[in-house]
Amino acid sequence: MRRSISAAGAAIVLAGLITAAGPAVAADAKCAPKIQVLGTIGNESYARDVQRSQGVFDLGAGDLAVGVSGYRPAYWTGTTVHPVPLTDPNVTGQVLAVNAHGLMVGVLHHFGAASLFTYRAGAAAITPLPDSDGSDLEADINDAGYVVSRSGSGIGTVWKDGQKVRDLPVPADAGPETRITTVTGINNQGDILGMATQDYEVPETGAHLEGTRPVLWPGDGSAARLLAPAVNDSYVQDLDESRRIVGYDWAGPWHEYQPLVWEPPLTGPATSPGGLSSHPYATFEAISATTNVSVGTAKFHPDEMTRPDQALLRAGSGPVKALPRLAAGGASMADAVSDADRVGGAAVNAKGKLKPVIWTCATRQAYNPGS
Repeated sequence: MRRSISAAGAAIVLAGLITAAGPAVAADAKCAPKIQVLGTIGNESYARDVQRSQGVFDLGAGDLAVGVSGYRPAYWTGTTVHPVPLTDPNVTGQVLAVNAHGLMVGVLHHFGAASLFTYRAGAAAITPLPDSDGSDLEADINDAGYVVSRSGSGIGTVWKDGQKVRDLPVPADAGPETRITTVTGINNQGDILGMATQDYEVPETGAHLEGTRPVLWPGDGSAARLLAPAVNDSYVQDLDESRRIVGYDWAGPWHEYQPLVWEPPLTGPATSPGGLSSHPYATFEAISATTNVSVGTAKFHPDEMTRPDQALLRAGSGPVKALPRLAAGGASMADAVSDADRVGGAAVNAKGKLKPVIWTCATRQAYNPGS
């Protein structure tokens, strides 16, 4: 996924491919803007709106990246891919997040069920997390090693050192029949982000109360808070160290997306900076820890695919811009961003194969695609 872990030191100059599908950007001695194509294992097929076969979902310190390769959990050092060691060759999964110390959290799919694990690069085996449920593909980890997601019983949960340490309560003002549906992020202040859904019929009137709203569990121990809703149901994805939150509003059957930002102190509604002029819909999937760079994907409705999906970036308060494609006409998507101006995701190459990629010096590559 896609979480915003701050990388140590200056941006690393990485070997890779320079795209011909976007604008030319001059390199300097410290940073070479390019699309770095990472090594892969197994299946490289691409199908829109299904589980990803390849991709970078988070960026760690230095040249560490984590994600999925050949539908199996994997990580990369530079361009070299490493499979997470699994005892069952039939299990699939992905690494969802990594902290600054290289501790990862991921999900395994097995026999129709899903569960979470932690893993550190080079270890002989994973550590399963008890009573975990990774079926929604949402989990995060902060630099202190706290993992957040939902438990197998559907409760927001925190784990540490392989053990469950805390349940996350439903906010007191959430109303009857409200449940926690996802837990998506945690920052280094201990602030935890998720969503709560209400589905309740009032006995006295028959009125049906339903909707999904963001939830913040503050790291200072104060009470859980419902955040202001968007126009439609909203999906919060990530938060930075200042509690700035990114995600998206959606209407229709999970197709009509608009990117959203909730600004601290989180007392007002979310706002949308709009998307790319070339696409009607867009998401924000991640935000950097301290540099206020958000990334996501611009989209069309699947029945009106005028253009393929395209990775996007927004630097601070500026407009949303496109990241260059790996190949002209090839889809791309962005799921992770670091303070070192690296963006991780996936892109389709000229042969139609999906490749895990990292855009280096990403803000310098971003451009206005026009209409």
